[in-house]
Amino acid sequence: MYLHEKIKNKVRNKKVAVGLYRFDETAEERIIKATEIASKFADVVVVDEGENTEKKLIELLKNGEVYSAVRGTARASKFLEILRAGQKTYRVAVLETAKNELFLLSPVGVDEGKTVREKMKLIEYSKQLAEKLEISKGIAVLAGGRYGDLGRDLDVDISLASAELVAKLSGGKNYEILLEDAVKEGIVIAPDGISGNLIFRALCYLGDGKEYGAVYYGVPYRIVDTSRNQSAEGFARAIALATII
Repeated sequence: MYLHEKIKNKVRNKKVAVGLYRFDETAEERIIKATEIASKFADVVVVDEGENTEKKLIELLKNGEVYSAVRGTARASKFLEILRAGQKTYRVAVLETAKNELFLLSPVGVDEGKTVREKMKLIEYSKQLAEKLEISKGIAVLAGGRYGDLGRDLDVDISLASAELVAKLSGGKNYEILLEDAVKEGIVIAPDGISGNLIFRALCYLGDGKEYGAVYYGVPYRIVDTSRNQSAEGFARAIALATII
């Protein structure tokens, strides 16, 4: 497993719970392999409780039985239903490009980052995580097109205006649609959660990028979210991140 040097140098031996829900025939194999890889740097507890897996994960955190948790293959909808009861959650993803550039991306949840206020909260949390990982805290805000596209489509016009406002309020820069340039800033804010999720999937599942998971904020627990489709190595990277946050 390859860990970016900034992650590798900060990994601490902590007790981390990982969720296992068998949604397909490979789920158990990938989670078990991930725990074997991660056993070199973490004390991993696999939570395999069937329909109660998500509830048990959060109970372990509430009771202080583990330092942090990784969602693993636990169901996202059920996990969020329990976690979001009475509180707003935010997620900031830690990603690595094919050129080994580490950067933060949000929003990555399809229902997140819909307003300027939410994006400002994500930037605030991203700065905290960037400082912890010792990566650049520059802010790149993305839009649905270039300024040269103004007038072609109302949605693009709104996206550009929103990106400009968020950039000015945060002290960042509007990179329009130029993701390839935006990553150098360290913190990338997608136009919305849908496009953020697509960026993550294109980078990590079609390209040569690496995922480390998405850190939850707005909750009193240390949690790293993961796509249930991640490889064993991807889950192991999430466990590494969970020892740092």
